[in-house]
Amino acid sequence: MLACKRSLVASALRVLRSGQVAVSGQRWMSTQTDGEARIANILKEKFPLAASLKVVDISGGCGAMYEIHIESSEFKGKRTIQQHQLVNQALKEEIQGMHGLRIFTDVPKH
Repeated sequence: MLACKRSLVASALRVLRSGQVAVSGQRWMSTQTDGEARIANILKEKFPLAASLKVVDISGGCGAMYEIHIESSEFKGKRTIQQHQLVNQALKEEIQGMHGLRIFTDVPKH
């Protein structure tokens, strides 16, 4: 985690020198990280009926903590804890290397 913080500080200094702007205080304007893309692909495969999916590395890009928002009809009839268990099961391998994970699930409203 210390390496992650050092990397984040070094990145912030580079970004400040380049004149870029922070987005929501979480991360500098950039494209999706490799970790975000990998997790999103796993969830798209596991939940093909997902109406929306958003994966954000909230650790500053080092992959220690993610926030996931997923809306899928596959969650219909399931309690929130069951929905979260499905997401956790889909990400079983990836979770082992994480510090934390925030999960927000919902059923599409038609």
